[in-house]
Parts: sequence; C-alpha cells; structure tokens
Amino acid sequence: MKKIIVFLFVVAVLLACKNEKKQENATLEITVASIDTATVRKHLYTLASDEMEGRGTGTPGIEKAAQYIESEFKRIGLKTYANLKDYRQTFTFTNRRSKEEITAFNVIGVLEGKSRKDEYVVVSAHYDHLGTKKEGEGDLIYNGADDDASGTSAVLALAEYFAKKNNNERTIVFVAFTAEEMGLIGSTHFGKDVDASKFVAGINIEMIGKESKFGPKTAWLTGFDRSDFGKIIQKNLEGTGYTLYPDPFPKFNLFFRSDNASLARLGIPSHTFSTGPIDVDVHYHKVSDEPATLNVSNITETIKAIAKGTESIINGKDTPTRVVIEERKK
Repeated sequence: MKKIIVFLFVVAVLLACKNEKKQENATLEITVASIDTATVRKHLYTLASDEMEGRGTGTPGIEKAAQYIESEFKRIGLKTYANLKDYRQTFTFTNRRSKEEITAFNVIGVLEGKSRKDEYVVVSAHYDHLGTKKEGEGDLIYNGADDDASGTSAVLALAEYFAKKNNNERTIVFVAFTAEEMGLIGSTHFGKDVDASKFVAGINIEMIGKESKFGPKTAWLTGFDRSDFGKIIQKNLEGTGYTLYPDPFPKFNLFFRSDNASLARLGIPSHTFSTGPIDVDVHYHKVSDEPATLNVSNITETIKAIAKGTESIINGKDTPTRVVIEERKK
C-alpha cells in the first residue's frame, strides 16, 4: 500500500510540474505576443510615410520622424540619457559632399536597470534615410521603409516590451541613430563619450522587412564569429521555431557598414540583426522602398525573436565576449 501511495504522489508531482511548465510557456507566448503586428504596422507606416520626406539628415522630414520617436519614448516612460535635458543628443558635422554644416541628433531613451544599472545594453537602428530626389517626375521620395524604418519600428516595439516586463537587470539604452547613410556619423558621435568597459552589448537592427534567404522565421547576424553574442542568441531561441544564422553575405562586409561598427570598434560586442536579401533586393536605396513592399508579420516575428534571444543578456545571465574588431582580408 505504501508503494502505491508513493507512486501516486510521484505521478501527482510530475503532472503538477508539467502543468506548471505549460502555464509558463503560455505566459511566455502571451508576453511575447505583446509585440503585436498592429503596433509594428503603425510605427512602420508612420516613419516611412511621404510626410517624413525620406528622413534625410538635416531636413524637416527627419525632424518629424524624431518628434514621433520622442513621443513614443515619452509614452513608454523612458528616461533621458546621461546629462541630456531631453531625448536628443544634438551635434553638428560637415557634409563631406556639400561642405555644408548640418545640425543632427540621435534620439535616445533609457530604461534603467535594477541590480546592474551601471552595465549598459544598446538597442539601436538608424532612423535617417536618403531624403528626396532633387529632380525628376513621379515618386521622388526615398521612403526607406525597410532601410531602416523597419529597424526603428523594432526599437520602439522592444522599448515598450521591456518597459512592460520591468525586469531588466542591466540598463537598456534605446537609440535611433541619425546620419547612418552619410557614413555612420550619428553612431560614431554617440561612441565618442561612452565608457566602453560599461557597455555589455550592442543590439543593432537593420532591414528586417523581408523574408531572409534561409526561409520563414529566420534572421542573420553580422560578425557572427567575432564574439559569442550570436551563439548566446541561438541558444536562447532553441525550441522557439525561430533560427538565427551567420551573415550569408561576407563579400559585402556588412559588419562594418551599419551602426554596430561604431560600438564594435570600441571593443563592445555589437552586431546587426537583419533578414534583408541584400543580393537580390530591387528596392534597396530606391524610391520604391515603400511599406507596402514589406511583410509586417515578418518584422513582428523577428522583433519577438530578438526580444527572446537577447533576454539573458539584458537580464544579466549572459555576458558576450568582447568583439574581435580588426578588419579582415576579403
């Protein structure tokens, strides 16, 4: 009789654990589902609208985009960065082509960490694009929907996601960089005053509006072999149905062509998530890069994967190795 009672007790415990695990998984799905397609669509279509006039750095269009990002940061409840009086990190630089001095601004919001608030994780994308054509007929606006309103939409969605979870042990710095298209100028300026030893990781997001060459629910990461950042993400994504791959376009040297490079050169393990089919994308840097050409569900699923994949870094469980920064021979 005692053996039967013990057996029944063990079975009851196992069933309880199984049900508890199911509830945990259900909770996880509901939480990740808070990154929803409707919100992502709103961000994307706003940032890539004709009203933003292609978000050229130093133009009225990018001013409108900055105001939208600022309003979202304020709604979410993010704090300002360092000693800034508002969300703007303003600076001036000289346009290499026109020799004109331009006033520009990164837009930065901070979600302060709990037990490790002096350790920083950057979540970024560039919100600038190419502006408008100076002459011609028909559509003259470079809307930059995939490049990089999709990434900026991800930054806004992730800011809201992590703010709602409210369990980030490390401080998250959400940055919309300016003047990426002019040579990583905004991210370079940001990197000038950071204490790189306090920055644990850089999560940069660029062109996630289309299905990657690896198929549905996949993305790729630049500089995969330069730190163990990518392996951490892969481990966290096990069992989710989403897969992260190394950059399939090594000949394009993409690790050094997006804003992650400005932080990576400081030794910070900073990499870029993308799904962009760079080799065959007929809309890249064309006026046809419109929101209607993108798959909003793809963007949403990728944002969820980034949230899940980076969570252990943000919560302090994992710390990526410092990045290998020397440029390699092609």
